[in-house]
Amino acid sequence: MHVLGIETSCDETGVAVWDGDSGLVWDRLFSQIDLHAEYGGVVPELAARDHLQRLAPMVEAALEEAPAPDVVAYTAGPGLVGALLVGAALGQALAAGRNIPAIGINHLEAHLLAPLMEADAPDFPFVALLVSGGHTLLVEARGLGEYKLLGTTLDDAAGEAFDKTASLLDLPYPGGPALAKLAATSEGGRFKLPRPLLDRPGCDFSFSGLKTAALYAARELQPGDTEGRAALARDFEDAVIDTLAAKCKRALESTGLGTLVAAGGVAANQRLRTRLRELPNAQVRFPDTGLCTDNGAMIAYAGWL
Repeated sequence: MHVLGIETSCDETGVAVWDGDSGLVWDRLFSQIDLHAEYGGVVPELAARDHLQRLAPMVEAALEEAPAPDVVAYTAGPGLVGALLVGAALGQALAAGRNIPAIGINHLEAHLLAPLMEADAPDFPFVALLVSGGHTLLVEARGLGEYKLLGTTLDDAAGEAFDKTASLLDLPYPGGPALAKLAATSEGGRFKLPRPLLDRPGCDFSFSGLKTAALYAARELQPGDTEGRAALARDFEDAVIDTLAAKCKRALESTGLGTLVAAGGVAANQRLRTRLRELPNAQVRFPDTGLCTDNGAMIAYAGWL
């Protein structure tokens, strides 16, 4: 079976074809980073218009170069409404024209399942950390479609906190990777930033207070204090990673499971990956870094499953 996957939830246009026997056979991704960089974040109307311009040619290329699809899978949400409509409309129209099924895919479920595409894929059950610009949550995954929410963010997502703090430090968009790069140049330890909710039971997250603490710390920096900017980036990254790792440890202990998968854009952070691999008595799996951000491959794979 061949599944054509379409991803248009935010600022990446992704199209891929998954073969049930041989895996990923066709994959294209276009990022809108340059389009949104001058605004410092994603502009929903511009995102939808760019998807509208780029998606049809990418699907046409897939139909010409890859095996004919038996199913079309498209991202149905969550995401930006206008952007989602572009992918849903084309996906459903293509399926109707070819008289094949169309399947709407939950974007978060696709991220959760992305690590299963790897050669060393874990077996169910496992704990999944989904961490990105829009979402931060822990899920107990017992099987396909069998998910229990263990904890979620009470306010801001970790990736959004990365981006806002990067903006405070005058770093370019996208802020998360830029902040991680700056953090790597410092040992940190200069700023005492909170680890939110670690003094309370449970697996929920909160990053708004950490963002506020970073704001006040940034105001203390003098113009030209490059070492201070790097130290704040490192101390902020440490605070986020400490929080994520501690909550993952709690989730594993509360469920009695020994496998953790981490997915979503922030899961590409190399220091986070190192820290999670150090969790005691846990097997930790990640998708390839190219599959952490939004992509059509995970949509096609989820549709196949």
